Amino acid sequence: MVIAMARIVTIISGKGGVGKTTIASNLGVVLSKFGKRTVVVDGNVTTPNISLHMGIPFSPITLHDVLRGEAHIKEAIYRHPNGVSIVPGSISLTDVHDINLEKFNEVLSELSKDADVILLDAPAGLGKEALKSMEVAHDIIIVTNPDIPSVTEALKIKELARTLNKNVLGVVVNRSRGKKGELSEKEISDIIELPVIGKIPEDPNVHHSIMSKTPVVIFRPNSPSSIAMRKLGADLVGEEVNISQFGIFQRLINWLTK
Repeated sequence: MVIAMARIVTIISGKGGVGKTTIASNLGVVLSKFGKRTVVVDGNVTTPNISLHMGIPFSPITLHDVLRGEAHIKEAIYRHPNGVSIVPGSISLTDVHDINLEKFNEVLSELSKDADVILLDAPAGLGKEALKSMEVAHDIIIVTNPDIPSVTEALKIKELARTLNKNVLGVVVNRSRGKKGELSEKEISDIIELPVIGKIPEDPNVHHSIMSKTPVVIFRPNSPSSIAMRKLGADLVGEEVNISQFGIFQRLINWLTK
């Protein structure tokens, strides 16, 4: 019998603080709502954040235990109330030691047996953890903010992905305010030489959702950022999403992403 393997999508940024983990956690919920068996894995073993975003900060068994050979990956999977599965990292400083990144391939192979999509929340930058997160991916999404420092670092990620012969789906521009001084969608695409596949507007609901440890697509499903996240998720898996029902929010998102 041939076992179907999950599609591994690494979500990465060149610069920290651009909202990569927010994208990963919300996409996980969106894809699970589309009926995809989705697992979000915290690939940032040094400074993991997925558990904080999803409301499971103190997990008894984490990815760190698995990478140290002290637990099986199935023991580190947690089912979120909204359907998505989470493999969190440990937020304890002591757990960073003695992990074996080479076990990542084995971990993802095991997870792939019971999933359709694995979203790997990679660390920012060009370190060994980020490199490993890119090496194991089938597809890569690069997250940036619409400013020169973020886009410059995103370009470095794109160049590294090219040397690894990895398929980069495109760029997600997060925290777009539509204000003077921001790089436009075309400028970002021209600099990185990749399509912009998503544009998430600045939305105070995102901050409030993180404080409440609930993804914004659940916390405020009709907010501008939630609608944009849902559209990004639909495009990722070839689904259609009817957002006409959101009225004024739909008009706002159309204006922000045109």
